[in-house]
Amino acid sequence: MKRTAHAHWSGTLMEGKGEITTQSTTLNKTQYSFKTRFADGVGTNPEELIGAAHAGCFTMAVGAALSQAGITPGDLDTDAIVDFNMQTLTIDGIHLELKGSPIEGVSEEKFKEIAEGAKANCIISRALSVPITLGVTYA
Repeated sequence: MKRTAHAHWSGTLMEGKGEITTQSTTLNKTQYSFKTRFADGVGTNPEELIGAAHAGCFTMAVGAALSQAGITPGDLDTDAIVDFNMQTLTIDGIHLELKGSPIEGVSEEKFKEIAEGAKANCIISRALSVPITLGVTYA
């Protein structure tokens, strides 16, 4: 299976603009620019999209890991904070902040153990070569 995305860019780095489209067309000529990437502007940017992909993949992986352990998952919410270093123009890390609703018979320690396994085995986590951290709220 292959998933595709398309990016178009026109112009200089500072004044140019671009559009990103995904195979599913959920993103369909979604704009991005220098301002959306390095300042505040309307549109998206690659780092935000990495965060969205990682949050989505990880949250599904937690749900799958809970199910595989015979546990019916409750509500799961994840924020992905991408640490983008403006001086070096690198991603220095991603912090995942998971909030899960308590599940009867599942201790906080067990929930955290399952979440750590999901972090290590999530497809996007495995695809990235940056440190990936995890915070868990179980309340």
